[in-house]
Amino acid sequence: MSNEPTDTEPTHDEFTPDPGEVEYPSTLRITSLPAEQAQAAAIERAGQWEDGRGVPHVVNFEDRARLRQLLTDRRMELLEAVMEHPPESIRGLVDRLDRDVHDVHDDLHLLAEYDIIYFEEDGRAKKPYVPYDTVRIEVEFGLPRREGSESAASA
Repeated sequence: MSNEPTDTEPTHDEFTPDPGEVEYPSTLRITSLPAEQAQAAAIERAGQWEDGRGVPHVVNFEDRARLRQLLTDRRMELLEAVMEHPPESIRGLVDRLDRDVHDVHDDLHLLAEYDIIYFEEDGRAKKPYVPYDTVRIEVEFGLPRREGSESAASA
């Protein structure tokens, strides 16, 4: 399944609830795992949720290159700024960061497409916010484990 919206999907703004209407987990995990590992992790999280344990929200990218394209240094700076001091409007964030209004607008909406940033309508202003206390980026890579490799490595 692609992380990019198609022309037939509703826009993100149509379904963004107000911050007080939804209980978000404290952590957002942005991962880069192959499909099989991501699916196994999702099944494990579902079991934890059914057991009443808290689970993080996870956004996975099977392709690390796409993750790098999304989370550029400028977008991570933007994400951090919204988390540390939620702005009253996009314009307020633009002024604080001294960046181009169109670039900030585009970056915020791109991050919103991946459910990383959300918007609260406040009259004509859109207030970007991040409902998580922590955003964790995890990229896992390495050689597949072979039978007996752990014991040989620890010997």
